[in-house]
Amino acid sequence: MKFKTSELKDFLNEKVNLYNNPKFIESDPIQIPHQFSKKEDIEIAAFLTATIAWGNRKSIIKNANRMVELLDYSPFEFIMQHQESDLEKLSPFVHRTFNGDDFMQFIKSLQHIYKNHNGLEPVFLKHAEKDSLQNSIHQFKTIFFEIPHLGRTQKHVSDPLKNSAAKRINMYLRWMVRNDNNGVDFGIWKSLSPSQLSCPLDVHSGNVARKLGLLKRKQNDGKALAELDKALRKLDVKDPVKYDFALFGLGVFEGF
Repeated sequence: MKFKTSELKDFLNEKVNLYNNPKFIESDPIQIPHQFSKKEDIEIAAFLTATIAWGNRKSIIKNANRMVELLDYSPFEFIMQHQESDLEKLSPFVHRTFNGDDFMQFIKSLQHIYKNHNGLEPVFLKHAEKDSLQNSIHQFKTIFFEIPHLGRTQKHVSDPLKNSAAKRINMYLRWMVRNDNNGVDFGIWKSLSPSQLSCPLDVHSGNVARKLGLLKRKQNDGKALAELDKALRKLDVKDPVKYDFALFGLGVFEGF
């Protein structure tokens, strides 16, 4: 389909308005962090949820709920105060290739980040660039795994500098940074700006973006993400990833 830029913008803005509202939460994994009110609980529940956000959405939601249940519905307190013996109950957990060993490693790495790096937001802020957080994600991964860790767990944090689209972590950053008062994204990280965000690129958003002429590259990788970023920034330089709602909604709910 070929749209003129102004027509495409109107079409996508209409779809953003359709999907970017609290009704969207009912069927989306973002409902898990919405159970919490404390900043640290929200950002940890969101991070764990985003980490396992691949595959069937019902099973993502079910397993992310299980994660916060295993953390006694107090993720921050559990992370900061757990003893080694408290981690044993996490070992049966599994979501696709993310297992109990990975979960335990994530708890230890998150504790390291809160104790030694002042929390998640400062880590992403430290290496943020004017219009990109991709280097921040790369540096975050380095810090996340600078303590003793299982080699297998590294694959659960993507690295954009290795040409990954880092879909889940870009989605997580959207949740934390965007705040348009529509009740879906949290916008609790005030030190970062929506203009720095990248669209969570997956099968659905990628296919829709190609149909709309926003993306030519066939693979959903880091290079495709850079191409899509550029196209979306032409439509809205201040809040390019609001179009994630449009691309995702068109793909998942409308089979566009």
